[in-house]
Amino acid sequence: ATDLAKKFEGYGVDAILYTDISRDGMLTGCNVEATAELASQLSIPVIASGGIRDLDDIRKLLAVEDDGVTMAILGRSLYEGTLDFTQALDLVEATEAAKDNQADLEG
Repeated sequence: ATDLAKKFEGYGVDAILYTDISRDGMLTGCNVEATAELASQLSIPVIASGGIRDLDDIRKLLAVEDDGVTMAILGRSLYEGTLDFTQALDLVEATEAAKDNQADLEG
């Protein structure tokens, strides 16, 4: 996957969508480790997909945002109600605000 992603990165692709197909639609949790590993090898953003279940998965993805995992696809978790979009958005916004505040304190 990394070699293919690097090839497309060289063609000018703006982002890579990484889906762990063994988890896709299963609500078993996102493969954060593999997604972050791919993102760390690229200079373009990676979109996480496959298995996202709840706010815990969003927290885990936020923890690897600096590695290049910048977005996530939420499908079945919204449909099945295991993830509330408003709560997820609030979590993302609060995390971003905290990062901005930390950067202001350090800068």
